[in-house]
Amino acid sequence: MNENEAIKEFSKLALKNNHIPQKYYDKYAVKQGLRNSNGTGVLVGLTDIGSVQGYSMNKGKKIPKEGKLYYRGIDIEKIVEGFQVENRGGYEETAFLLLFGRLPNKRELEEFNELLDQCRYLPDGFTENMILKIPSKDIMNKLQRSVLVLYSHDYNPDSITIDNVLRQSIQLMARFPTIISYGYQAKAHYFNKDSLFIHSPKSRIGTAQNILHMIRSDNKYTKTEAEALDLCLVIHAEHGGGNNSTFATHVVSSSGTDTYSTMAAAIGSLKGPKHGGANLKVLRMIENIKENVPNLKDRGQLKDYLLKILKGEVFNKEGLIYGMGHAVYTISDPRAKLLKKKAHKLALEKNKMEEYNLYSSIESLSKELFKELKGHDFEICANVDLYSGFIYEMLNIPADLYTPLFACARIAGWCAHRIEQIVSDQKIMRPAYMSVKENSSYVSLYDRSTI
Repeated sequence: MNENEAIKEFSKLALKNNHIPQKYYDKYAVKQGLRNSNGTGVLVGLTDIGSVQGYSMNKGKKIPKEGKLYYRGIDIEKIVEGFQVENRGGYEETAFLLLFGRLPNKRELEEFNELLDQCRYLPDGFTENMILKIPSKDIMNKLQRSVLVLYSHDYNPDSITIDNVLRQSIQLMARFPTIISYGYQAKAHYFNKDSLFIHSPKSRIGTAQNILHMIRSDNKYTKTEAEALDLCLVIHAEHGGGNNSTFATHVVSSSGTDTYSTMAAAIGSLKGPKHGGANLKVLRMIENIKENVPNLKDRGQLKDYLLKILKGEVFNKEGLIYGMGHAVYTISDPRAKLLKKKAHKLALEKNKMEEYNLYSSIESLSKELFKELKGHDFEICANVDLYSGFIYEMLNIPADLYTPLFACARIAGWCAHRIEQIVSDQKIMRPAYMSVKENSSYVSLYDRSTI
């Protein structure tokens, strides 16, 4: 029996002996996915960092309301309005707010930006030895491995004193954009046979502009492009302690391990298609719609096809309209509202208004369909993934970088939550699992059945 045949045979055994019937989850009232029966999340911790609000509760029933996202108690829409009115980027200010609990003054923001600029460069030899010599087809994989290797370049990697964790956090926040940019260039060169461009990060231009500067061969970008990417980073920077990757940060931090191991775990979580890769599914759905709806401007044709998607008859037959619906938000997702507004501005600049109108129609028609199928009171909204992928597409950002960009933004929230976990809750997380396997006797090797 060769390797493939052996693995196939053992896989049958693994599938057979690792299936727990749903009846046991129901019998013991297991809260699968750490969610209550009414769809709300199980309360497992407290945080001052982010708050996600999309409904209220009345006698155990969810009451839909306009979605709100707060960073350290400040409405995300007010944060965005604040820096946009002043005609500047907002990601660095947002990161400072998440890490330190308040907005920086002008001097503090300048010093924070200078510190990030000093840390954007990778250690000597790192680009050649870690990125160029061992390129990866997946940039999230390259980011995760790079973070673990940075442990070896740290003079004090294991200490979890707050000053040491903060130093590591700021270095990682600054280096993530450089790693994903170089990782993409290596992938494009070695796997796609494209030319190789390695541009050094620049000072005094910020995170969003540095990403555009490093991933583009000519280093050029427009003001609107930089503003759009900066907004994407701001709205992805934090989303409460319960999202999968941030919860992973809390779980791993609770063990007392180092910052690099913790961030690698968070990256691994975000890599999953149910979490950070969702906007790619939106783009694939849009491509499928374009291929199968003769007249995209005909709302009737578009609605009929969306209904077929919901029924699981077309596209990937999973019965989901990607980019619609959220575990918390009901009437609206504030992140989607902000991105839709920026997408409109960018679409005007890029002559992509027909495409923008398609996304907008999918949003409105999906709401109509869900009300028709589930009742007039049913509320569903566009989520952040509906418009984020469209913005990245208009920015000519390769799909390989969509989820890594999410990581570049969310690293600020992850680090803030890690520090909060270390300071506020020293108990290792240890939830309960119940065994439903009956005890059995050990059988001698020569008496075991081969069946």
